[in-house]
Amino acid sequence: MKKEDVLKNIPKEGFLKLAEETIDIPDAKRVVLIRRGNELFNRGEFELAQKVFLTTQYSDGLVRIGDRYISEHKPLEAFRMYWLAHDKKKKDALVQKMASVIKNWLKEER
Repeated sequence: MKKEDVLKNIPKEGFLKLAEETIDIPDAKRVVLIRRGNELFNRGEFELAQKVFLTTQYSDGLVRIGDRYISEHKPLEAFRMYWLAHDKKKKDALVQKMASVIKNWLKEER
């Protein structure tokens, strides 16, 4: 398959949903939810923890989920978590790695 054909197959909306929907949660309830998310994360229930962290927009939790995705070799999901957590340093580092991979792919085609 030629690289032009690959580019045609990219969805218009992209590969990842990066929308930041805001839900107004009272502070006391948010604290309780974040604690619950941390408990879930520590028990290894990462999918549920991620839902809690996304709902509460808990940056530290989202970064930890992103780090988990890195360890599972899922860089696009990790990028999504870093983006939503507003972690510029980790997001930019991952962008550099992905750009490097793409450069190598392009060199291989030549």
